[in-house]
Amino acid sequence: MRIALVNGSPKGGVSNSGILLEKLKPLIAEGNELSVYRVNVKPLKPEQYDELNEADVLVLAFPLYFDAIPSHLLRMLVEFEQYRQSKQGNPDLIVYALINNGFYEGHQCKIAADIVRNWCSRSGFRFGMAVGHGAGEMFKSLSQVPLGKGPLKNLGKAMHQLSAAIHARSSAESLFIQPNFPRIAWRLAATHSFWHAQAKKNGLRPKELRRQPFQQSR
Repeated sequence: MRIALVNGSPKGGVSNSGILLEKLKPLIAEGNELSVYRVNVKPLKPEQYDELNEADVLVLAFPLYFDAIPSHLLRMLVEFEQYRQSKQGNPDLIVYALINNGFYEGHQCKIAADIVRNWCSRSGFRFGMAVGHGAGEMFKSLSQVPLGKGPLKNLGKAMHQLSAAIHARSSAESLFIQPNFPRIAWRLAATHSFWHAQAKKNGLRPKELRRQPFQQSR
């Protein structure tokens, strides 16, 4: 079975979407042919659309942007839809989505999952399922944690359900999850380890992040 893995992160280096795909790969590699594509500032080449068109499974991994799909990935989906109008491909292509977002709650990804589902309906593809994960910015610090262990326990369960659906090329209910990590601890870690560190890097003090330079007019 030919499986196309599309990393839709706009980042040029290590990305949360790439980390999720790396976690998924060992679960779907046996007996299948995996091909990885990177979609960011550069559009896919015509021959890459040829390859996607003949795939059996398409997995889209991307970060949430304003509750939706990043514009560069949306461009790729529109171009692929137009491509399918002119060339016949695998009529049974099934699409899955791996979505991450910076909020704690995974259900923030639901609208983006619905967008992928609607795109599949419009383009004549089957929609398999989506996995939406919250607190995506934690992935880089947890990249060495085994899937299914500690904070990645929920992700492990979701990935195994996703991989089972991919192997069977079947549809299943989408899953929206968050890490096995207390929300308050996540918020404190994000504030002190990320926002305050970024402020210091840019010559600001933490209290300056709370300034309100524009008062609400009455």
